[in-house]
Amino acid sequence: MALECYGGSTAFVLPPLPTMPPSPDVSQVLLPFGGLVGREVDLDDFLQTLMDRIAATMQADRGTLWLLDPARRELFSRAAHLPELSQIRVKLGQGVAGTVAEQGRPINMPDPRGEQRFYADIDRMTGYRTNSLLAVPMRDADGVLYGVLQVLNRRGGEHFSEDDGARLEAIASQVSTALQSTSLYQELQRAKDQPQAPVGYFFNRIIGESPQLQAIYRLVRKAAPTDATVLLRGESGSGKELFARAVHVNGPRRDKPFIKVDCAALPATLIENELFGHERGAFTGADHRVPGKFEAADGGTVFIDEIGELPLPVQGKLLRVLQDREFERVGGTQALKVDVRIVAATHRDLARMVAEGRFREDLYYRIKVVEVVLPPLRERGAEDIERLARHFVATVARRHRLPPPRLGPTALERLKHYRWPGNVRELENCIESAVVLCEGEILEEHLPLPTLDRPGPAAAPAKSLAPSEPALLPLAEVERRHILHVLDAVKGNRTAAARALEIGRNTLSRKLKEYGLGEEV
Repeated sequence: MALECYGGSTAFVLPPLPTMPPSPDVSQVLLPFGGLVGREVDLDDFLQTLMDRIAATMQADRGTLWLLDPARRELFSRAAHLPELSQIRVKLGQGVAGTVAEQGRPINMPDPRGEQRFYADIDRMTGYRTNSLLAVPMRDADGVLYGVLQVLNRRGGEHFSEDDGARLEAIASQVSTALQSTSLYQELQRAKDQPQAPVGYFFNRIIGESPQLQAIYRLVRKAAPTDATVLLRGESGSGKELFARAVHVNGPRRDKPFIKVDCAALPATLIENELFGHERGAFTGADHRVPGKFEAADGGTVFIDEIGELPLPVQGKLLRVLQDREFERVGGTQALKVDVRIVAATHRDLARMVAEGRFREDLYYRIKVVEVVLPPLRERGAEDIERLARHFVATVARRHRLPPPRLGPTALERLKHYRWPGNVRELENCIESAVVLCEGEILEEHLPLPTLDRPGPAAAPAKSLAPSEPALLPLAEVERRHILHVLDAVKGNRTAAARALEIGRNTLSRKLKEYGLGEEV
């Protein structure tokens, strides 16, 4: 099982921790993290900063968060004060942490010298001298042990007391509750079902370990701490909004607003008003001043989704914001200063739109300072599809208060071989339907997937398929078929179809016109 640790590039800025009284409210340790566990945070930075606070709270010199690798029956250090080593592994029963994991009981070791349970090789590898040690188990909501929380060397030359032990157990309980809301915990659970699969590292809520995503993770880690404008390109449903939020959450504006504007969901006549607001009397019915999204997001990030739908006149106003950090409300004459970061997304070919005169060239080069191209799900490989499927089984079951079902082998193979024209969003909706309808195990018949992409038992290999076979269909045709499939599923209700596809009704109508389908399907 290969495990790789990335060096963190973003540090969470937290208020200084005051000296804690003998019986502190341990909830204060996690207080700054309460709003982060459900967001697209960099998990390495999140956990490392959490360990910093725990060590300070326990008045310890160092701390380590160990997690259980069920396939190899080992613990590995996931977040630790280890300037000497990137990671440490110990067998169950080896050392203090391994013993705690094996026996499920805390260990307070005032002096490790001569203790058989103390694994002195770690001190020899690091050159660090352990004088006192306290370790407690971490359990999930079902009482299953999945990690160990450990602190070393109480400051002042003292030993950890019984009160310290009780305090660390209380902290471990809260840390465990927080971690169970992250993708990391779900990845650990997936590893139980897939013993040979590596435990991946990713931004919270963003699942995948394909080479394409690894490259994107590195790019986002570099871009997030800056104010550089980011352009996300990719098909609908490929996760552009998740990565936009990751850019915001892992940057210096994380505590300021993140405001989304979906240009595809708004009529062209309203987009300018939505972005910039209007003055009283700007048009009929404008009886008072209304601020726009840029004002609401001052100090934070504006996420302009489907920027390719932006009308040309509004593109000019957006260019002014990027260049001069100022704009005017609709009907106004006063220039307003604004401090925002802009992250944009599109599924369109903006370079082609520039060549056709439908998108400003100067704006195009302004928004693609950092360009991130998200791969469609079908190009990310079967392992990412399986990771996502198991992730959605767990999250959907929890959302609907259902016991998580088993993902059957035939259903899993069907998921792996489907083309996913709707990408990750389609996979999530497919899994949600299956979780709700199945009884303990998701079978192939529970998956609401069309049969168009399934070759018969005597079909030739993909390279020999006729041009009419779906595996070689142009992307536009795949999209057309998927939209018609969704429309058929909702009995032609365009509002419901647009909601299921997560696009605007106007966008759906425009696509249907492009397909020559007119007003009725």
